[in-house]
Amino acid sequence: MSEVTLEKVSSFKAFGGDLIKYKFKSAALGGLHASFNLFLPEDAANTKVPVLFYLAGLSCTEDNGAQKGNFLGPAAKEGIAILFPDTSPRGAGIEGEDDNWDFGTGAGFYLDATNLKYALHYNMRTHIQFEIPQVLEIADLPIDLTRMSIFGHSMAKQYRSASAFAPVANPINAPWGQKAFAGYLQGGIEEAKEQYDATELIARHSDPVHILIDYGTSDGFYKAGQLLPENFLNAARTAGFDEEQVRVREQSNYDHSYYFVSTFAEEHIRYHAKFLKA
Repeated sequence: MSEVTLEKVSSFKAFGGDLIKYKFKSAALGGLHASFNLFLPEDAANTKVPVLFYLAGLSCTEDNGAQKGNFLGPAAKEGIAILFPDTSPRGAGIEGEDDNWDFGTGAGFYLDATNLKYALHYNMRTHIQFEIPQVLEIADLPIDLTRMSIFGHSMAKQYRSASAFAPVANPINAPWGQKAFAGYLQGGIEEAKEQYDATELIARHSDPVHILIDYGTSDGFYKAGQLLPENFLNAARTAGFDEEQVRVREQSNYDHSYYFVSTFAEEHIRYHAKFLKA
């Protein structure tokens, strides 16, 4: 990776630690500037700490989870950093990318586009999985990159654990996923099936996993068939993963909002702490 200049945009004291916004010129996103928020607990002043990546949902930015998720206090208690990346490239100037809230700007779906129209800029998978960790290392920030986990809201190897709030768990069979895959990928659903569908992936997986999912029964997107958590759970059980390895919890009367996310935020942080601090 060529030299990267990481610019500090803002910093706020929170729960004894610091919430810092950074930006840098991203090669993975075609030379566009990318921003992320990084919460560093007080422990980071003296030692490298484990990190959780939080992937926000459609139409969100790097600020939604940091401001509304209720994650910072529990993370401070556990001595865990949280990194909040953006949900898509910004300012690519591609025709039509701002026409819909569920595709294009704010809706990168954390994949690497193979449709040539989007392939230069829409590479959020590479950006998050490889580029940001490299940037953290180059900047010598107090993050232990051997201890990483991932969680997120409404979105879909080196992570010790994974959790999600109301994820699109079987996107090849959900309208959101079908629209995204048809637009971003040359091979459409067939290409997505091999790389980006959690239900398809867990069905073929054999290594140990630690996965926690929560969804609400009053979630309008769940009722509309966008989330399909039952499909994921059935595939996991068929593949031999038990309740300790894959846990999918139905939360009565909760919806898709950050009120739902913040209610169970501390449980998810504690869940990841078991594996990040092991």
